[in-house]
Amino acid sequence: MDNNLYNKAYAFAIRITNAYQFLSKEKREFILSKQLLRSGTSIGANVAEANGAISKADFSAKISISYKECLETKYWLSLLKDTNYIDQNTFESVFQDADELAKILFTILKKSRINTYQFRLIPNILITDILNIDTLIHGSI
Repeated sequence: MDNNLYNKAYAFAIRITNAYQFLSKEKREFILSKQLLRSGTSIGANVAEANGAISKADFSAKISISYKECLETKYWLSLLKDTNYIDQNTFESVFQDADELAKILFTILKKSRINTYQFRLIPNILITDILNIDTLIHGSI
């Protein structure tokens, strides 16, 4: 994986950590900022785990988690802006960084999922058969 993504995610985690420190010390906001800290630092942690993936599926799963954490971080940033805990300029700057990470992660995810997973048709199995555990276990298929 491109170390550029790791470096960007790491730098973003530092920004998020600094934002958390500001929000908790200066604004005395502890709930939303803690959520922001968790999701914002999780992005890079999952990218780091993806670097050590043992399979394509493992890699894709970690990138997927990282992408979803990025979306969650954007949510908390918007909420903090709309509740006047962070100003518009700070919001735009950090949100832009999160958006850039999300775009990179989505591109990687899209490529890894397309190359990793292919739909396989299993003859003679209907969706209702899949939902019926007894059918699968006792084998009327």
